[in-house]
Amino acid sequence: MFFYRAGVLRYPGGMDEIPFKAQPQVANAAHRAAGLNAPGRFESRGHVPADDGWESWNDPDLPPLATTVAEDAARSAIARNDSPDIPFDRSLNAYRGCEHGCIYCYARPSHNFLGLSSGLDFETRLFVKSDAASLLARELRAPAYRAKPVTPLAMGTNTDPYQPIERRFAITRAVLETLSEFNHPVTITTKSAMVLRDLDILKSLARRGLVSVSLSITTLDRDLARRMEPRATPPAGRLNAIRALAAAGVPVAVMAAPMIPGLTDHELEAILAAAAEAGARAGSFILLRLPEDVKDLFADWLATHAPDRADRVLSLIRQTRDGALDDARFGQRMRGTGPIAELLGQRCAIACRKLGLDKGYPKLRTDLFKPPPRPGDQLALF
Repeated sequence: MFFYRAGVLRYPGGMDEIPFKAQPQVANAAHRAAGLNAPGRFESRGHVPADDGWESWNDPDLPPLATTVAEDAARSAIARNDSPDIPFDRSLNAYRGCEHGCIYCYARPSHNFLGLSSGLDFETRLFVKSDAASLLARELRAPAYRAKPVTPLAMGTNTDPYQPIERRFAITRAVLETLSEFNHPVTITTKSAMVLRDLDILKSLARRGLVSVSLSITTLDRDLARRMEPRATPPAGRLNAIRALAAAGVPVAVMAAPMIPGLTDHELEAILAAAAEAGARAGSFILLRLPEDVKDLFADWLATHAPDRADRVLSLIRQTRDGALDDARFGQRMRGTGPIAELLGQRCAIACRKLGLDKGYPKLRTDLFKPPPRPGDQLALF
């Protein structure tokens, strides 16, 4: 049985305290990727699953493990970074946690900062920045704010802006509306065909040279995707989204990510070819990253869903990470080292060149950026 603490969630950095309710002690974790819910690395106390003989935490007759949503009392919308191997210096994530539940997600350990687990908590205990659009507008109006040519605002860098709860909250749409009003460039990365809901805004942004979209595809195998990315759009749906975006004139690219040695890396060329046929203009790949306790989550998933390949996959991953399962060094963490990683890079470059996916991402405009007038601002003209 899994036990969750009830009480107050204390945010780092002086954010407000937000009460939350405890999850039921027992719930069916079917249709979730994580099979573990170990305590976060900053916690002094932990909990472990145990079956007392009366109930089983994955009993099919029990109700499914529900998703709970709480407010994230953020004080700002834009997060900044100075990482030398990331092509943006500012991003916006409207959600903490992600219901897509991709087992390999490098963002899972970010839930530890909330006192929660990288495992089931990450995909079931979600937090929303419901006022993200208004916070963004306030920050964009700051006199010192500048839109930079090579680093537009990036969405989807930590959690997916089009994860299932976006249907209910529509925060991503509100943010895009704000960016459109300010003529601010934006890049979007997602695994969801829900991006097509906002095609009207994206087309308008594209006409002004203000947007590019990347669809991440890990595998073309629907069954594998369902087990590995249980609540993300199936691969065919993502390809259809690429096709619709391209037809609408929205610059769209494909990311074969993550490539998992021994599990999905043989599909690299097929993924790129399918995306090129659908209308993608650029392609890239990212090698699997397993930071912090994502290593344990992924190893447990392999033992459950691919036991015949588990040891080989982990061995191949170590061969791309200097003998470890992860390498956090800048410049190495995205592409790895060694013959396997180098070959993946060469294969991607050759395939992109043959398929016409080497055009790169379009340079987005910043010269149009201008805060729109607010009620009463017109009086300043007199």
